[in-house]
Amino acid sequence: MTQAPRLSNSVAHLSNVTAFVGLVERVRNRAYGLPGLGVFYGFSGFGKSTAAAYSANHFRAYNVAVKSTWTGRKLCQAILTDLGIHPAKTVADMVDQVAEHLARNDRPLIIDEADHLVARRLIEVVRDIYESSGAAIILVGEERLPQNLQQWERVHGRVLDWVAAQPASPADVAKLVELHSPDVPFDTDFQAAILTACNGSTRRVCINLETMRMVALENGWDRLSLARWGKRAFFTGAAPAPRRVVNP
Repeated sequence: MTQAPRLSNSVAHLSNVTAFVGLVERVRNRAYGLPGLGVFYGFSGFGKSTAAAYSANHFRAYNVAVKSTWTGRKLCQAILTDLGIHPAKTVADMVDQVAEHLARNDRPLIIDEADHLVARRLIEVVRDIYESSGAAIILVGEERLPQNLQQWERVHGRVLDWVAAQPASPADVAKLVELHSPDVPFDTDFQAAILTACNGSTRRVCINLETMRMVALENGWDRLSLARWGKRAFFTGAAPAPRRVVNP
């Protein structure tokens, strides 16, 4: 498996990480005869890739993130590289290589950015791998991935479970404070204000925590609160307003 970044115990307790781990466990431990595909989907910024990376470490799973330019050949080559296998010459042979390896090893395959599989019409390659191996395969993608998969009934009908990534919770923010700002505590009401400003986006929460910690350190603050932050802006992800042209 490709070396993944080390992830802290704080990440392990995030709600979407817990949900992803539960999905992998259900698909891996399914009863005989049940389908073996799982789908984890949700809006950008909800921490899906972090949950996938943690689960890849936890289960020793193979983990590949699809790119928008990939072909079937490149998809198979990327998976085989993660499996540590030299790719064969043809796509058909590479599919067999992947399937044979997965069938012999009780390790899931996680495919992130799976929306590109549908857009590039590569999803049938994944179905071929699944049908030939019986392995647990988790597809990770954006909010409309379940609807987009409906046009591929032979794939859609082999999904055991659909799990929606949820917006960050107050408990998630508290864990992220431990991770990103262990030396500068954040008051609870300040954490709630950050969560509201970020509209549940875990990514934007993390951006705010890093920025705010640096401001605190620069000003010698030992704690962050709404009163201390004052009228400073939160990072919400909104695009800046157009600037006015200044006449020379």
